Amino acid sequence: MKRRLLLLFAVFIFQHTQFVGAEQIIMTRSTLPFPEAMLALQESIRDHGYTVSRVQRIDIGLTGMGYKTDKYRIVFAGKIDEIREMTRRSPQLAAYLPPKISIFAESGHTVLVSMNPEIFAEIAGDAIDPVIFDRWSSDLRSIFHDVNTAN
Repeated sequence: MKRRLLLLFAVFIFQHTQFVGAEQIIMTRSTLPFPEAMLALQESIRDHGYTVSRVQRIDIGLTGMGYKTDKYRIVFAGKIDEIREMTRRSPQLAAYLPPKISIFAESGHTVLVSMNPEIFAEIAGDAIDPVIFDRWSSDLRSIFHDVNTAN
């Protein structure tokens, strides 16, 4: 059941994408219980200068499909001015922005998964300097590290 949940997420993330080069996803498994990991995630996002724009509950739809989980969210986070400028310069990025982090409970752990922002450079082409996506990727890894080392 848990593997199918992860597979559903992977399909969601990679629909309509065919990327080569960059590692496609960034993932970590935390020993923190879901509520504490969710709090640590949101705090670290803010500490890195980003804004949590929305937290979407996915568990309601999953339980309706027969999955037994109450701890599954997608966290949308970014810097609004950057997101606006990027979608203006490269409208094809709009479907991928702001960056999303899935967080869910699995077997006594909390798993965090996100598409690697470096692959957005392939979508944007020359319209946006790829350094910004490298920074986002570095920040995302740092955020995941913060969740793993939170007490």
